[in-house]
Amino acid sequence: MSGGATETTKSIVDIHDEAGPLDVTREFGVLKVGLQKMFDQITAVLPVEPDPSTDEFASYGVEGGPKGSLNAFVGPEVDWMIHSWIGNPSIGFTNLHLTAYLGPHTYVPHLGIAVGTIPDYWYFVDYVPRVDLLARPDYLDRYYEPHNAEFMAIREDPNFSPFVSQTLYVRQAVSNTALCCVVKRTDDAVDKMLRLAQGRVDAWLDHLKAGDPVPKSERAALAERDLLVRRTVADRDPANVIGVRFFGEEMTERLVRALWAGDRRIPSPDGSKARIG
Repeated sequence: MSGGATETTKSIVDIHDEAGPLDVTREFGVLKVGLQKMFDQITAVLPVEPDPSTDEFASYGVEGGPKGSLNAFVGPEVDWMIHSWIGNPSIGFTNLHLTAYLGPHTYVPHLGIAVGTIPDYWYFVDYVPRVDLLARPDYLDRYYEPHNAEFMAIREDPNFSPFVSQTLYVRQAVSNTALCCVVKRTDDAVDKMLRLAQGRVDAWLDHLKAGDPVPKSERAALAERDLLVRRTVADRDPANVIGVRFFGEEMTERLVRALWAGDRRIPSPDGSKARIG
């Protein structure tokens, strides 16, 4: 493609290690505020409460070194929402997540956002499908086609290098309109990243308001599929090695379990109390 950036095929770990340390405290703060605004916007529409299983991870780490915060939320329409960050801004690595897995009452895709620094910017925004997209072209047209032009435009942006994971499952888990990139540290990069993510959040909430109900007879199977996808994505994330480097094997295993709700205290919603979606 003329004008577009070349693909990035190195792992996130390798990119970070080769780049060397760089203080990204300012950029981390801007990204953190941006994701907080989106979290507040979403939870104004989808009421949630904290799941006590992640209370111990609200703040962890050591002063002057790597730290993190992981908070999980549930609600009548939300099976499992994660609002988290991990990293050490003083050396250039940060990773912030905002993910929302919906309950089985709706076919609206789940929302996934991950942004951070390596110390260039790491950027991922996608909708996680609830159905087989090859067999449901109507679903593809409804939720993904509206973002196709934006996806193609980003492929032409020389500052947004398409990130190609070395892990096959991760590549399979990413949709064909996902914004999955390593972004150059330009003056407007963070603003553009947050603006694009905001657009996806706005559209996602509109989809929820429009509704895509699941028959009661199909909800149990959908919930089982959702859990399998969420757990496998968390378990197979190649960036988990960063957690091991920062906090050790045992702590990383506990954090990964929290990402997929391995120790949840509040039961998953069955959809009977959902008011939207």
